[in-house]
Amino acid sequence: MIHQKGIPMKSVDESKLREIFGDNNVKTDPSDLYAFGSDSSVHHAMPWAVVRPDTTEQVQKLMAYANDALIPVIPRGGGSGMCGQTVPIYGGIILDMKRMNRILEINLPDVYCRVEPGVVDDDLNLALKPHGMFYPPTPASSRIATIGGEIANNASGVRSVKYGATRDAVLGMKVVMPNGDLVTLGAHTRVEASGYQLHKLMVGSEGTLGIVVEATLNFVPIPEYRCMGIANFDDLSHAGGAIGAIMSSGATPSMLELVDSVAIKAVNKTMNLGLKEVAASLIFEADGMVKEAVDYEINKMKEICTKHHGSDIKTSYDPKERAKIFMGRKKLFPALSKYDDNLSSTSLADDMAVPYSKMAEMAGKIHEVAKKNNIIMTAYGHCGSGCMHTKILMDTNREDQWASAKKAITEIYEYVRSVNGTTSAEHGIGLSKAESFKVEKADSLKLLQTIKQALDPNNILNPGKLMQAPEDWVTATGLRYAVHN
Repeated sequence: MIHQKGIPMKSVDESKLREIFGDNNVKTDPSDLYAFGSDSSVHHAMPWAVVRPDTTEQVQKLMAYANDALIPVIPRGGGSGMCGQTVPIYGGIILDMKRMNRILEINLPDVYCRVEPGVVDDDLNLALKPHGMFYPPTPASSRIATIGGEIANNASGVRSVKYGATRDAVLGMKVVMPNGDLVTLGAHTRVEASGYQLHKLMVGSEGTLGIVVEATLNFVPIPEYRCMGIANFDDLSHAGGAIGAIMSSGATPSMLELVDSVAIKAVNKTMNLGLKEVAASLIFEADGMVKEAVDYEINKMKEICTKHHGSDIKTSYDPKERAKIFMGRKKLFPALSKYDDNLSSTSLADDMAVPYSKMAEMAGKIHEVAKKNNIIMTAYGHCGSGCMHTKILMDTNREDQWASAKKAITEIYEYVRSVNGTTSAEHGIGLSKAESFKVEKADSLKLLQTIKQALDPNNILNPGKLMQAPEDWVTATGLRYAVHN
């Protein structure tokens, strides 16, 4: 039968799955299904089955079967997504890609590598390191995040300000389409002007258009010199002024991070770092092959921070000192869960992007909205990329707190749109941010749906995400929390 919203609904043939994948790579036990029903978001829904392919041919056979039987298929990597991208809200088959984890080629003369989608980011960088190279889009979840998942969400990280996001690193890919066809998109060259850039379309599509089974990625040399610094600010507006001035000065930071007072208090409480509890801190870095060039960049950023009332400024080339400077930012995400033992750190309005000049104002708006709605929110992020992160700290057992959080999210994204920002910088849309995404993309939603219809006419690939996501995610999916009136 067909769901009233056009989503396929049909039971799965377990024997067919075992024929394709073998007994050991098909999971239907309720405990397994429950574990695969959520990612790192607040959402949960039960799949009908979980399969683990080892080859492209198995993925093709699955899609041919699922397309004919009208069964939803949800591709999944490491499960580190924060917005519900891999939550199977209409049931179906979870396609766990982690077994396809081979590094197929590292081509040093042509500066690219070919990898399967289940390769973990840190493992790729471990393989590249002996060659003096690294893959720079690396997100904070690089210990578990897979390349396929990063492509699906156009992930990036602290060095995106200089090296770009996943979309900037992808040269080409092989993709299994919803009907089982295998297509090759892009190229192995750094530039390409041969028709539509379909491989770029797949980046950020959150598994709704095709399944990446191989990716060709560029990499860059590991810099010989890195210098990191930190500056404290007693006023968010002063930190914001420094951000805008650095990015318009001609300086090229390899990292520029903003950390607010809530975040500083959280890491101090959790790790006893003894950080000065100011309105905001900026962490900045320059890297390169020539020390004099790095000196020039780092000194320019120091001067700008000083001009904008930054204090306690210190910099270092020493790896141990750099690690100490960055420790508070690196451990921030887990530290937030210890900010208050009665509050949980939830990923809801977890990222957005605004112009450089609005970064500090964005942080201030987050605090204002949080106070207004009786919750706690932090503001931190890759300010050199215009990326702001936030987490909502609240009592997840209380229904009124969820209502307050939802209202806060709406207000925050209204502000983001008012300053020409965008709903997500690097974490994607999934379910949590779909409402704002639809408002932001109102005049192109029909075009997006047309593309989806053209590539996936039976709507079996990750249905109910992006422009198809339900308006009210609180009631449309289960939550990973026990909520009481």
